[in-house]
Amino acid sequence: MYRIAVIPGDGIGPEIINEGKKVIEAVSEKENFEVEWIEYPFGADHYLETGELLNEDALKEIEKMDAIYLGALGDPRVEPGVLEKGILLALRFYFDQYVNLRPVKLLEGVECPLKNKKPEDIDFVVVRENTEDFYVGIGNHANVGKNKQELEIIRSLYSVKFGLDIEVDGCEITYQIGVISRKGAERVIRYAFELARKRGDSRVTAVDKANVLSHVYNFWRSIVEEVSKDYPDIEHEFNFVDAITMWFVKNPEWYQTIVTPNMFGDIITDLGAMIQGGLGLAPGGNINPDGVSMFEPIHGSAPKYAGKNVANPIATIWAGAMMLEEIGEEKAANDIVKAIELVLKEGKVRTKDLGGKATTSEMGDAIAKKVKELE
Repeated sequence: MYRIAVIPGDGIGPEIINEGKKVIEAVSEKENFEVEWIEYPFGADHYLETGELLNEDALKEIEKMDAIYLGALGDPRVEPGVLEKGILLALRFYFDQYVNLRPVKLLEGVECPLKNKKPEDIDFVVVRENTEDFYVGIGNHANVGKNKQELEIIRSLYSVKFGLDIEVDGCEITYQIGVISRKGAERVIRYAFELARKRGDSRVTAVDKANVLSHVYNFWRSIVEEVSKDYPDIEHEFNFVDAITMWFVKNPEWYQTIVTPNMFGDIITDLGAMIQGGLGLAPGGNINPDGVSMFEPIHGSAPKYAGKNVANPIATIWAGAMMLEEIGEEKAANDIVKAIELVLKEGKVRTKDLGGKATTSEMGDAIAKKVKELE
């Protein structure tokens, strides 16, 4: 028996979560395990009714569960960032889900937007650090001159860094600070090398922008070098973030396991989603290997499609497979991914984004049925 916290969330979230649960229940019958779903109302409706984003009692309850299954967050009635920071990021930080795991795999039956690229060419994984970098929220917006300390900082920046004597008194400024700790970097880099070994990969690619942001990302590089010594069977390399976006398009077959700081991972995984066929096919995991992990599609809540039964649920169903793998049901997880691929390969059931007319529930039904048919 597994106890799973479910947060359907906003927009299409409840619809796609229902299909994910449907497929998991189908595979659980086949593999002889049970799932108890404990649903929480957190999202736009709850926030607008109560003013509450999360509460301490719910967080303490979820601590005792096996995983979290999240639909989507975001609603035009709520200012952008409120729900995402107050719920999604809050969950990631509360449960110290320091790994954001994104498989980028082109499935058979899915058209790739890259010319002549086939499923064997696009099959890599991105390990994104999930709790540090520029997402720690340290920054400010100020009128320089009202705060003497900030005035001196800015004046020193211009004079020492650029050799300029510029009058900054009265300027309006904003700044954001990126933070990488040795502990935070080492644990996610080690996770990436371990994952590469498990996958049978021979190479780990580390992403940064050390040629410009040298203080932060040369430190990142030094930790990659240190950790790599424990994995002599796996080579490693460094890519600047702007270069890797180019190579994702030109030579995606080169990549195996990628490890990246938070902000760059956020960017390149959206590009990864596109080359694997679109956001409707892109699952993600927020993982604490020793705690409670959370699984979700990487797309948003798509409010204009809410309640229309047209959204593609595959990313959510695939995220459910990742969740099962993380809690120890590896065969069930593999069966779900196989079923997704077989349904797509047959081509009889396709949602609108894949060029078909199938509904959200019809796609879920087809995958659940295919799971039961697998040997």
